[in-house]
This record gives sequence, structure tokens and C-alpha cells, in this order.
Amino acid sequence: MKRTAYCGQITKEYHEEMITVTGWVQKRRDLGGMIFIDLRDREGIVQVVFNSNQNKEALEIAEKIRSEYVIAVKGTVVLREEGQINRELATGEIEIMAEEVEILSEAKTPAFEITDAVEVSDDLRLKYRYLDLRRPKMQENMKLRHQVKKVFRDFLDDEGFLDIETPYLTKSTPEGARDYLVPSRVNQGKFFALPQSPQLFKQLLMSSGYDRYYQIVRCFRDEDLRGDRQPEFTQVDIETSFTDKEDIQNTMENLLVRLVEEVKGITLKTPFPRLTYREAMERFGSDKPDLRFAMELVDLNEVAKDSTFKVFSSAVENGGMVKGLTVKGAAKQFSRKNIDALESIAKIYGAKGLAWMKMTDEGLTGPIAKFFSDEEAQSSLVETMDAEDGDLLLFVADNSTVVYDALGALRVHLGKELNLIDESQLAFAWIVEWPLLEYDEEAGRYNAAHHPFTKPVEADIEKLAAEPENVMADAYDIVLNGYEIGGGSIRIHQRALQEEMLSALGFSKEEAYSQFGFLLDALDYGFPPHGGIAFGLDRLVMILANENNIREVIAFPKNGKAMDPLTDAPSLVSNDQLIELGLELRDSKQTEED
Repeated sequence: MKRTAYCGQITKEYHEEMITVTGWVQKRRDLGGMIFIDLRDREGIVQVVFNSNQNKEALEIAEKIRSEYVIAVKGTVVLREEGQINRELATGEIEIMAEEVEILSEAKTPAFEITDAVEVSDDLRLKYRYLDLRRPKMQENMKLRHQVKKVFRDFLDDEGFLDIETPYLTKSTPEGARDYLVPSRVNQGKFFALPQSPQLFKQLLMSSGYDRYYQIVRCFRDEDLRGDRQPEFTQVDIETSFTDKEDIQNTMENLLVRLVEEVKGITLKTPFPRLTYREAMERFGSDKPDLRFAMELVDLNEVAKDSTFKVFSSAVENGGMVKGLTVKGAAKQFSRKNIDALESIAKIYGAKGLAWMKMTDEGLTGPIAKFFSDEEAQSSLVETMDAEDGDLLLFVADNSTVVYDALGALRVHLGKELNLIDESQLAFAWIVEWPLLEYDEEAGRYNAAHHPFTKPVEADIEKLAAEPENVMADAYDIVLNGYEIGGGSIRIHQRALQEEMLSALGFSKEEAYSQFGFLLDALDYGFPPHGGIAFGLDRLVMILANENNIREVIAFPKNGKAMDPLTDAPSLVSNDQLIELGLELRDSKQTEED
């Protein structure tokens, strides 16, 4: 029997039609002389009725059917009686009276029920991912991912961008994260690297005259995992020549407006807000702020510098800062135990503690209130914090990195815990005016804030050698609901400036040429001004699907230990394979001794 319709698409318009459906048995109910089966495919569920009056042979076969059997059914679509209509199903007004049925495949009892309400460990879901992917929510997520990719392709095609592939086996270059290495059998002792991004290749394509390029591409980074990271991920990589950042931002806004309209039915307002990096950090403690709720960080340096509370005054005196959060109306909700839990979050980010007070109709109360008993000090603090009766006031005093990280994390935590976030909202924003370089105290050198090929803003180029810490990048990130979903910049297109940039990053001339010689040579042969952006596809789909982990929108992801419970990868390989590659494994003890 050949399928003529998807289960979930059969409506009352099919009334009295003879159709054939195929799929998996979701549920079977035997009422004696009549069997009801809920049949499921990727489009949904339809009820099939087996009746001895209709076809006795089909009923006998239906008696053998169990959950997750794959079957084909031929029958007539009939309307349900009014009292039997299921308003929760798209197909709830009809059912199929079976006339023929064929069991295409039997099934063991699955490791878990194929429903969205299933509550099992993530590793069990990943071990049986082929079962997990049958769940309606997962199938909707995969469809959404497909729709998002299609809109990207359609829009970029309309704008004249060419889809061009770049290599997966390439040279290891220092671009931030650890590379995944692939040993070469033909050239023993040498290694390919899997690309962290196609950054250098897309720049080379600009030099070749392909002035509008894109690629939906797999990238690989060997880094610690979290909810919005995977070792292999997909990005929409975009590059264009003879442009500036405003053109790129405007085009990308148009793309995102179309995307959200088509896949979510939401109309976005443009232009998107633009925040400088410094403004984002000072107001939200994050370079990827969630703008769906208020509760901004409050600068308390002026209040703190003359405070009798030494934790505050010492922080300012030593070049640090004091900032606070005013949690509106939350004083009664947070006991000492609750606040201790908040402090433990702050300590994850390096804070030595979390100072707090509550605003009551009698004034400030709490462990540090005595330091603000003076009427002038209290008035200044209350005014700066915009504190009202019933508010909880939280404070962190330390260097800027600790203060921003700790309060930024607390802000997001409180936004979720207090239900301050409108989950239906999509809050896009551009983060601009980034520092070009970041100083790594441990390594004693500068790192690129974005990547080594980002162009400094024109006015700061002359500072690169003498004042690298004061150079701004011609870069831009786009954020959505507290996640970075894309990052881009105008690139360096002149060899002298690229060499100067690599020098600022600590590369000698020889090291720079050894790592990036192919790019430096290409810059000698007429390289156009160019720039681009890359979107994290997995992360973007995760947000649009209202999920909290990108594993939910990737068909076959890795777990938190970068392992695949389904295939048991990574796994050991035979000694013969290692010999063929010229490799020998050593145990960790032997390596330490060496």
C-alpha cells in the first residue's frame, strides 16, 4: 500500500475519501470487537478504527499490533459524532474506518514512552536518539530548523550571495578555541585541523572576486560545553566586499525581519537597538544582555568612595567598583537563606561575597545597614538605587570583571526566578564599539577580542603599536534574549596592517608567516575592503523554539562530556589503524613522567 496522505494533515475535507496512511502506532485501545489505534507520523496523529462489521480480517491483524509498530492502513475518512470530537487534535473531527492493514515492522517496547511529557535522563534520550526524535516536539524542532535554513538561503539568494563550500581538512591556526586534529596517513607526523570557522577561506574568496558569499557550514571547537555549545555546530557564514558595517547591519536586520515573520509570524521593528560594548557592560553586566526586562546595574562608586563600609570604599580606592541591583518588591520574598543562595551564584563568578539590604518603611535594614545609618549617606544610596519600600538591594564590590560577571549573572537569574521575562518577546540588539584586544594576565599578552583579522576603527590604527589597549574594533555582535547569535566585523585588507595586528598579538614575523603566510601573501595581490558576519544557527533555532539547550534542536548531538551515547563515540581504534597513521598511544602516567 502506498501512502496517499500524512496522518496529521487529514481534515474533514477528506470526508468519504478512501486514503492510505502509514506510520507508527502511538496507542492501541481494544474495546472488544472494535480496536482504536492512534497512528503517528511526522505531521501528527490520526485515529484509525478497526471494526468487525467493516472488515473482520483487518480487525484480526489489528489485535496483533502494539505500540511503535509500523503499519500501513487503507480506509475511508468519516466524520466523528459531535460528542466524540477531540478538539486537542488537528485531526480530531475525523477518523479512518480501516478496510486493509499491513504490519510493515514490529517493535520492542521502547526505552521510554514516545511523548513530549517523557521524563528520563538526557543520556538515555541520546542513547536512543532515534526514538527520542519521534517525539512530536523534536519533530517540530527539526522542521523549524529546516524552515530557518530555508529562509536564510532564500533571502541570501535574492540578495545575490553565492553558496560556496570551503574545506573541512585544513591547517591548524590559533583562532581562540582548541582545534580538533586529524592525523594524516599520507604525510605521517602532520595533522589537519577541523575548521573552527571558514574565516580565512571566506576572506580569500573576497580576494578572488566572489564579492557576496555565504555557506551554512559545520564548525568544530574543542572547548568545555554548556547549554548553548556543542563541539560541532552549524553557522551561517556570510561575507561581502566593498561595504561597511552599516550596510551589513541593515542587510542582516532585513534578513532577521523576514526570518521571524516567516517562521514565527512576528513583525519586528527596525532598526534594532544599538548599544556600545561599554554601555552593555555598565547597564547589564553582560556583552549579550537580555533586554526583555529592566533591572539594570546601578553605579555606586560616588556613594561608596566615602562610605564607612570598608569593603565598598576600599574597592573604589583600589581602582575597582561598586555596583548594585534594585530588585523591586522582592524584600519579603527573599529570606536570609534565599539570599545565601544568591551569594553562592555570585561567588561562582569570583565575588568574595554579596552585600545586601532591604528597604522598609522605617528605612534600610540588613547586615550592612548600620554603615548607612547617617541620614545623608542613606538618602544618597536610596536615591541612587531608586529604592522604595519593599525593595531588595544587592551589591558587589570588586574589580570590574568580577562585578560585571557576578551581577550580570544574578540579574538573569532573578529575571527568571521572579518571572520578569516575557517569553514570547524577541529582543534583538547590536553590540558595537568593541575593544580590539583583551589583555590576558596569565599569558602576559593580548588576545583578539573577536579574531586576529578584525580591522581597527580608522581613527585608532595609529595607536595599535603604542596603545593597543585603547584601540577599538570595527566590529559588531547581534544578541537575542541574552544570547549572542551572531558576530562580525570589517576585516583587515592590507598586509602591513595585518602584520601589525599579529605583532600586537605577540607573533614574531616568522611565527606570523608560519601560521598565516597564505593569507599574508594573498594580501599582496589586490584585496578588496570587505566584512561579514556569522550566525550561530543552532543557538538561533534554540531561541525560536523556546528551548534552553541546543541539543533539543540538533538531530544527533553530543552530551555534556562531548560523547555520543548512541554510537559510543569517541571510541578506541585498533592498533593497526594507529600504526598506519604513525601514531602510538601513551597512558597518562607515562606522559607525566616524560
